[in-house]
Amino acid sequence: MAIKFGTDGWRAIIGEQYTFDNVRFCSQGTALLLKQQGLDKKKFLIGYDSRFSSEKFARSVAEVMSGNGIKILLSDRVVPTPVISYNIVNRNAGGGVVITASHNAADWNGYKFKPDYGGSATPEVVSRLESHIREVEMTGEVNRMDLEEAKSKGLLEEFNPEIAYMSHIQNIIDIEMIRKSGLKVVVDSMHGAGSGYLNKLLSGLTAEIIEMRSDINPAFPGMLQPEPLGHNLANLKFTVKSQNADVGLATDGDADRLGVVDENGEFVTTLDVFALLCLHHLEVLGLRGPLVRSITMTSMVDKLGELYDVPVFDTPVGFKHLGPVMVEKDALLAGEESGGYAFQGNIPERDGILSGLMLLDMMVRTGKNISELLLDLRQKIGPHYYCRSDIKFDPVKRTAIEDRLSTVRPSHLGGKLVSHVDNRDGLRYELQEGYWAMVRFSGTEPILRIYAEADSLESSKQLLDDVATLIEL
Repeated sequence: MAIKFGTDGWRAIIGEQYTFDNVRFCSQGTALLLKQQGLDKKKFLIGYDSRFSSEKFARSVAEVMSGNGIKILLSDRVVPTPVISYNIVNRNAGGGVVITASHNAADWNGYKFKPDYGGSATPEVVSRLESHIREVEMTGEVNRMDLEEAKSKGLLEEFNPEIAYMSHIQNIIDIEMIRKSGLKVVVDSMHGAGSGYLNKLLSGLTAEIIEMRSDINPAFPGMLQPEPLGHNLANLKFTVKSQNADVGLATDGDADRLGVVDENGEFVTTLDVFALLCLHHLEVLGLRGPLVRSITMTSMVDKLGELYDVPVFDTPVGFKHLGPVMVEKDALLAGEESGGYAFQGNIPERDGILSGLMLLDMMVRTGKNISELLLDLRQKIGPHYYCRSDIKFDPVKRTAIEDRLSTVRPSHLGGKLVSHVDNRDGLRYELQEGYWAMVRFSGTEPILRIYAEADSLESSKQLLDDVATLIEL
């Protein structure tokens, strides 16, 4: 079986493709990559999420890396991906791995490789890593060392990655201001790795933190998957409304994504959240600098860029594309439609915990709730409403779907003129007045995603229907 990395890492179903042997192949390939890059003399960090046997898989990675003579720092607890990413940079490590399948369903697990800059591996690095893994798969040669032996030889040390991260976050956000704000915040950790972080940071003064699904449970009960989207957050919506809370914040399985519920118990789209975060930096904080968005992210960012005279750069989907542009342009923020947002002064990678804190910071500084902030946003740049449809398909039909997409070129969608088609990552149909529709394949699952943003919810839904009809789905 060829191990292929998707949008962010390699993911597969536990017990089928995701096995200890295949994780060891990935680890040996990673060790070869580090040696090729001359980074094998630096320490290598390993973390893991709350999924079934994640800690055991992480220890198997440590066995292989130690067997290759690479010094390991192994997390002593379940840890969010952005916390490991920050520690890689903070400790000047050669890289790291997080055992996680992020937002995928409970029967999946994954292997996220993070280079020495802490972000997602670029397509070029992924290509080299996959090449090394194929080499290992062919030979079956994997170096391993018992972890007790690794400890005795000074190759393995367990550590608490939370300490440095918490200190770092408090240098970015005025935590005391939020703690004194009196805000009532409901936090849904979705049984994932983000459990406890916001509570530890914000509790103690007048802010009230109500935690939900904070216990570790690898079955992720009560949800299709630990992805902070509206259909998985019914309990959060209910709790926000019943507790008369100011906002609800949800983090996904490895806490690199954020979902938001407003004071009325309504889910706030990820596009609205990113637009608010951009507005916060440009208007409330008075900062200036480039913005970076994925091709599936809102055109509200482009309108804000025009309004505040800052450049906006767009990339294909995934922080393996967004991160490098963010670093190159020294951008204020970068964001993708999945709910992943990154910030200047942190790592060039998604951070659901910091994203939630940034939104709270905006609420406290403005004295406004989420619906009021969204009204301000609409008044500045006009109405924007977003919808997405995820359609499962038989993988054997992928080529036929691709052929259909490559040949059909509509002149109008949703009654609006198609002015341009961007084919860098799927097909994005640019429409009048900055609105758009898009279709692309998921990078991790056999799913076709259709996206639309228009001036009303009805228009967005019509765009979804038109694109689905276009490709005969």
